[in-house]
Amino acid sequence: MLSQSHFLSQNPIFSPISSITLVNNTNLLFPSCNFLSCSSSSSSLKFSICRRSKSKMSVNSNVPNGLDGITLGFDYELDKFVKIGNKVADVAGEVILKYFRKSFVIVDKDDLSPVTIADREAEEAMVSIILENFPSHAIFGEENGWKCKEKTADYVWVLDPIDGTKSFITGKPLFGTLIALLYKGKPIVGIIDQPVLRERWIGMSGRQTTLNGQEISTRSCSKLSQAYLYTTSPHLFSGDAEKAFDRVRNKVKVPLYGCDCYAYALLASGFVDLVVESGLKPYDFLSLVPVIEGAGGVITDWNGNQLHWEASSDSCPTSFNVVAAGDKQLHQQTLDSLQWH
Repeated sequence: MLSQSHFLSQNPIFSPISSITLVNNTNLLFPSCNFLSCSSSSSSLKFSICRRSKSKMSVNSNVPNGLDGITLGFDYELDKFVKIGNKVADVAGEVILKYFRKSFVIVDKDDLSPVTIADREAEEAMVSIILENFPSHAIFGEENGWKCKEKTADYVWVLDPIDGTKSFITGKPLFGTLIALLYKGKPIVGIIDQPVLRERWIGMSGRQTTLNGQEISTRSCSKLSQAYLYTTSPHLFSGDAEKAFDRVRNKVKVPLYGCDCYAYALLASGFVDLVVESGLKPYDFLSLVPVIEGAGGVITDWNGNQLHWEASSDSCPTSFNVVAAGDKQLHQQTLDSLQWH
C-alpha cells in the first residue's frame, strides 16, 4: 500500500492555502479527490431541521484566535507548522497501517486502558519529525509524556498517536491520530487524521477548517430536540457526570455511540450536531479545538470555559469534561441541561 507521503507528493491538497474561496458543499464527508476514489450522495443525508450553514469565520484573518499581539508573520508560521504537522501525521499513519488488523501484543496501562506497539512506534516516529524541524519546541505525548530540555516552552506539541485504541485493536477504522500545537497553552493548530480512510481534518487559528483540502463547516441545529448526539460510550460516565449526561441524552433526537475523536470530525463536517464526553485527557481534545472552531462550532468544558492546558515537565494530565456543538444555541442548551455548576 502506498503511504500518505506518496499521495501528498503527487497531489498537494493538504498544503495550506493563503486565499480560499468558501464553498457550501453538503457532500464533504468523503470528498472526491485524486487519491480517494469514493463519493457520496447528499440526497441520502436528509435532516428535517438541521441544515449545514457557512462558517462565519474569516478565512484570511491575520489575527489567530486568542493570540493577542501576534500579527506579522504569523500566517507564515502557521503554514510552516501545518506543513510539518502533515509530515507528522504521515509517519504515524504509515506505522498504524502496518499493524491495523494484524496480530500484536496488547498491554494494559496503569489505568487499564490498552496500548499497543503501534501506539508506541507511531509516537516515536512523530516525535522524531517534530524535533528534527523544531528543536526548541516541547512535546507531550500520551505514551511518553514531556520531551524537552527545558521545563517549559511557548510552543508545545501534544500528541495522541491512536485516539480510540479499542477501536483500533478490534479492527474498526474510527480511531484517529491527534496532533495539536499549543502556543502558551492555547491550541493554534489541530489535526485529526484517519489513515485507513485517508481523511485528514486540519484546523488553524483564524482560518477555515479543511477536510482533505476542502473547506467544511458545521450545520445549523439550534434545538436540542432535533440534535444527533455522539459519545464514545455511556459506560464512561459515572456519578454526577452520568446523571448530567442522561439529562442531555433524554432530550436529543438520536443518541449514538462509539466514534472516539471521529465523532468530532463528523461534527466539524456537518453530519453530527453534538458530542458530550467525560474524563478526557488534554491529548484527547486539544487538537479538536481548532478543528471545531474553524468549522464554526463551539467546544468547551461543561461549564462553558475555553479549553487550554499549560503543559510543562511537571504536568500531570488531568481529566476534563468536554462538550462540542455545531451551533452556539445548541451548545448553550446543552450546558443548561448538563447543569454542571
